[in-house]
Amino acid sequence: MSAALDGIQVLDLTHNQAGPACGQILAWLGADVIKIEPPGRGDIARVSLNDQPGTDSLFFLFFNANKRSLALDLKHPEGKQAFEKLVATADVVLENFGPGTMERLGFGYDSLKQLNPRLVYASIKGFGSYGPYSSFKSFEPVAQAMGGSMSVTGFPDNPPTVTWSCVGDSGTGMHCVIGILAALMQRHTSGVGQQVEVSMQDAVVNLVRVSLRDHQRSGKPVERTGNQLGFVPATTYRCHPGGPNDYVFIIAQQQMWEPLLRAIQREDLIDDPRYHTPEARNERADEVNAFIEAWTLSKPKHEVMRILAKAGVPCGACQDTGEVMNDPHLRERDMILELDHPTRGTYTMAGNPIKLSASDVPLRPAPLLGEHSAEVLTELGYDAQAIAAMRAAGLI
Repeated sequence: MSAALDGIQVLDLTHNQAGPACGQILAWLGADVIKIEPPGRGDIARVSLNDQPGTDSLFFLFFNANKRSLALDLKHPEGKQAFEKLVATADVVLENFGPGTMERLGFGYDSLKQLNPRLVYASIKGFGSYGPYSSFKSFEPVAQAMGGSMSVTGFPDNPPTVTWSCVGDSGTGMHCVIGILAALMQRHTSGVGQQVEVSMQDAVVNLVRVSLRDHQRSGKPVERTGNQLGFVPATTYRCHPGGPNDYVFIIAQQQMWEPLLRAIQREDLIDDPRYHTPEARNERADEVNAFIEAWTLSKPKHEVMRILAKAGVPCGACQDTGEVMNDPHLRERDMILELDHPTRGTYTMAGNPIKLSASDVPLRPAPLLGEHSAEVLTELGYDAQAIAAMRAAGLI
């Protein structure tokens, strides 16, 4: 079976998370993603938060699967020449350097499109390449803060709160994937490439747009409400035995109210006018949440979820990270699987969330630094002697 992006070559110059997340999705869709890294050190993520000596960090492994690694000194003339040869036939260049870095290297879009007019040049920046903040640096929490996500996350009496789902980094990477695919599609018609830019702040704003809507509805900044949505029931409820993650989230719209009451064995309340409408339940939110939680406290969270799922009521157990990694549903869908790495051994990894029925791309572990340098340079036409000389000079 072929892969969706067979024949598409991506030169991935990114580091840390946002850019590598983008490149990894493209690799999972079948593109040949060549990760270009500085010789000797590589992507800083290889050593960031490392938990084992002598091997790459899990941080790196989680965002660089299915890529090839070319260690190449882009500051040396010979390294620059090799990169330009790659650019001449590549489909995509992906970078997330600080503002101006690619231009200083001589690899800005205006330069590279002269080598390859069909090139799609994708850039991820904290605040983009223009605008008052364009020179500012950013990390995940900064993007969440500036995009409005933190202000609406958390409980009313607590400070604005970071969410650890990485909407600023991985969320930006996913937006960039969409932009790259769109540019490749347009290239089919126009015959030429273009520049794709996604800023971390922009991506977070897009993900928080429901709260921006609510601001306009009320005419004031959206307040933090913890886990409580705008109607009842729609929040977290404690479950047996009462541990820190023994919670479920239950959400029931009007048509689900009676099935919910039957499932929690409170048929006596079905026709009770105090709770019969959304408005009535909102007025007695504490009462409603209390009698629902009296029932959930009697059962473990996964049992609560199964009972309510059978009744057609949306409910999810609040799974901790260990439960997610052992979730049978995720295991069956290849979202959690084990990979064998040459220096780390077996580790657990999150898989490809995009399922295509006619594209088969088996998951491979992230490459060792420079693992494919000779292979890629051979494909460019370098012979063994030239490659050996580059290696001896520390260029690869």
